[in-house]
Amino acid sequence: MPDPSAVAVFVDLREEGRELDSLVGELSAPDWARPTPAPGWSVAHQIAHLHWTDRASLLALTDATGFAVLVEEALKAPDTFVDAGAEEGAALAPADLLARWRAGRDALDEALAAASPEAKFPWYGPPMKAASMASARLMETWAHGQDIADALGVRRVPTARLRHVARIGVRARDYAYAVRGLAAPAGEFRIELTAPGSAEVWTYGPEDAPQRVTGPALDFCLLVTQRAHRADLALTAAGPDADRWLDIAQAFAGPAGPGRAPGTSR
Repeated sequence: MPDPSAVAVFVDLREEGRELDSLVGELSAPDWARPTPAPGWSVAHQIAHLHWTDRASLLALTDATGFAVLVEEALKAPDTFVDAGAEEGAALAPADLLARWRAGRDALDEALAAASPEAKFPWYGPPMKAASMASARLMETWAHGQDIADALGVRRVPTARLRHVARIGVRARDYAYAVRGLAAPAGEFRIELTAPGSAEVWTYGPEDAPQRVTGPALDFCLLVTQRAHRADLALTAAGPDADRWLDIAQAFAGPAGPGRAPGTSR
């Protein structure tokens, strides 16, 4: 019997993709060329990157040898392979890029549903189960969708799907320190986030932890994906370690990003 939690994240990933599709599906060619907050990346670059990563995920699920070739290529150009993949896709005609992204999402959706729930699949970091891969794809889809929404001047309505992004952000706490060459605090933090559109609170960590972070789940997700500066968000830290974390938090793999400047978010 399928794991209900895995099925839920597969459904949420599908819905996140559809929501972003509704944002870009009818754009004119000039809108595809609009610059986004990511330096050098247009709307087309953002969708091209999502399509490129969806294809990599599909290979990881279905062709370990083919994925290993991708990893070898990345190792040859670790600082440029992400931008190169986005640039290649952005050079396509918008209709072609849109069609490829849609087909890639459908193929990945089928592969995730068919994957053994306990199997671990290769990735650029540690191997992942299919449900974890789906969570990571949802996080990226949402984050890059935020870049596109900002470029188009659209304010999106947050949904309960953000629980996947928040969970990754919490679990990636120690990674944010490690990628900066810092030692992570020994104890867990208590995280309390108000869910979008309701009084529900998503909680993580021991209830009696002295280091705490509280605030809206949307703001936390914007922070850990570095789509907004801390100064523009309603997050509160109690304790010096929690306060420091909010300055460096990141949910994504790779080098520490520069993030957004204050006053430029949303």
